[in-house]
Amino acid sequence: MLSTKLKYPIDLHTHSVAGGHAYSTIKENVEYAQSIGLAILGLSEHAPEMPHSTHEYFFINCPIIPRQFGELKFLFGAELNITDIDGTVDLKEYCLKRLDYAIASLHPPCIAPSGEEENTQALINAIKNPYVNIIGHPCDPRYPFDIHKTVSCARDNHVLLEINNASYSPKNGRHGGEPMTLELLLECKKQGMPVILGSDAHFYSLIGDFSRIEPLLKEADFPDELIVNTDPEFLYKFLKPQEP
Repeated sequence: MLSTKLKYPIDLHTHSVAGGHAYSTIKENVEYAQSIGLAILGLSEHAPEMPHSTHEYFFINCPIIPRQFGELKFLFGAELNITDIDGTVDLKEYCLKRLDYAIASLHPPCIAPSGEEENTQALINAIKNPYVNIIGHPCDPRYPFDIHKTVSCARDNHVLLEINNASYSPKNGRHGGEPMTLELLLECKKQGMPVILGSDAHFYSLIGDFSRIEPLLKEADFPDELIVNTDPEFLYKFLKPQEP
């Protein structure tokens, strides 16, 4: 395990002002991540189907950003929008190939909530996309889904399911998903399936904040050994190989 004062020194789900509805620059995010001792910071702007978000050129041009800032490792990803029951996402393969990782999520502006069967199928099909590494905030009460089937599919396809800190804010549209999250954590523990914690920070001071998640982890008696945020090498097993 990484030697750090932070229990969870990795945060891959963050946003910047480039995404249209966040409020800090990439530079501010990096500097704050360094100040709190984060080991890995990921940037995951919404892909183009989210209203007023980034154009595909934003993702094509990502190699210009350094991947190391002092001791901080910087990864460039995307939060893809699942747009239909087939699990279609809103970046083409030539963009996805340039990314260090990809989160795929259900968002009401991009896909209307449906019944459990339809939502489950959309998630499972996205999980089967070889460029998807993480399913973002699956425990959105607006999108009921079959937890057992989804965890089993994620395990079989080596895709992480995210426990999303921002979702448990009373001001968030996904608020109320705690019972689903507890059920998900218990199912992941049963299947020995790791999860990833994400802050979903839209302002720099929320990066690395998992405080709303910790009570749920405690209630589920969820082992640190199944949380990839504890160790970069653990995380990298779920991402494409990192360049030296």
